[in-house]
Amino acid sequence: MDFEFTDLQNDIRAGVREVCSRFDLDYWRQSHEEHTYPTEFVKAMSDAGWLGALIPEEYGGSGLGFTEGAIILEEVNRSGGNSNQVHAQMYTMGALLRHGSEEQKRKYLPQIADGSLRLQTFAVTEPDAGTDTTKIKTFAEKKGDRYIINGQKIFISRFNNTDLMLLLARTTPLDKVEKRTHGISLFLIDTREVGTGIESTKISTMLGGDTNQLFFNDLEVPEECLIGEEGRGLYCVMDGMVAERILVSGSALGNGKWFIDQAVKYANERVVFNRPIGQNQGIQFPIAQAYMELQAAEALMYKAATKFDNKLQAGAEANMAKYLCSEAAYHAAEACMQTHGGYAAANEYHINRKWMQARMMKIAPISSNLILSHVGQHVLKMPRSY
Repeated sequence: MDFEFTDLQNDIRAGVREVCSRFDLDYWRQSHEEHTYPTEFVKAMSDAGWLGALIPEEYGGSGLGFTEGAIILEEVNRSGGNSNQVHAQMYTMGALLRHGSEEQKRKYLPQIADGSLRLQTFAVTEPDAGTDTTKIKTFAEKKGDRYIINGQKIFISRFNNTDLMLLLARTTPLDKVEKRTHGISLFLIDTREVGTGIESTKISTMLGGDTNQLFFNDLEVPEECLIGEEGRGLYCVMDGMVAERILVSGSALGNGKWFIDQAVKYANERVVFNRPIGQNQGIQFPIAQAYMELQAAEALMYKAATKFDNKLQAGAEANMAKYLCSEAAYHAAEACMQTHGGYAAANEYHINRKWMQARMMKIAPISSNLILSHVGQHVLKMPRSY
């Protein structure tokens, strides 16, 4: 097994860093505090081809794998940015590339690749269903060659800054299916054409950004919007969710490395009682421990990405990588906060903003507890815990 990055992967890191270098920490602080979408950054990443990196070359993309996708998002966060503002355009490729029709791919992928079209929203979560996706109530009723969609979604990111949206809805009631995972379908919705069929209400969160509650009111969409087979959408989404776990792991890893960089720099420079505080084991050891945890988590993340890129089953590794990367990143955030002491609370150091990102990754896009239960039940074959 080769643990060295290829020349191409190192070039990708350098290229993403160059784009990120144009957007300093104050740019991200302003976006966070004013709850504005980083449009200039998204455009720069699109123009450089990084947001179309996973799209095959035949559709205008770079044809890279999710290993390279994780690297791209890692570098965004390691620069001090917020990859959450752009990552959906990458992880939605897991479902669209593997299950979308040739017509859908040719219609949308070239425009996504060149940045003229955004696919930044994945609408799954509902107020009552939470992570029990089989209990979603949003319903798409087939009428002729169209679907009529009614229902509600919550905590849906970037809806006001996207052109396309992946939407998960039931097409057969839960009490009418043999398996609860059946009867759910996946749709690719052009949000520019929904009119009054979707009503959005912004949700204020500690991370700022564009987070919404969506209401679907007799939304009509053509049957061509269906991705894959009707009633089998949850299986399409699983590929998207494995991709999401891998890419979010990369984002968490980038956060963790940013915290380590900041903590080490400050620990070496800050002098108290006539010695750098990094000389004290109470400061040095937590940073070293978090660094080692990040190294271990990184190895599992790239194992998951490599398996997924080679079309092998990678669900367990992707989930475990997401858990370990988010935990390690949070431990790095805590060590960095403790190292900076009271200065960590000052916005000018940007640590409190990045700490919020790290903390949220323990519960989103999936709770760490759900990953533990997944490993317990499906990997270790213990009884289901819920």
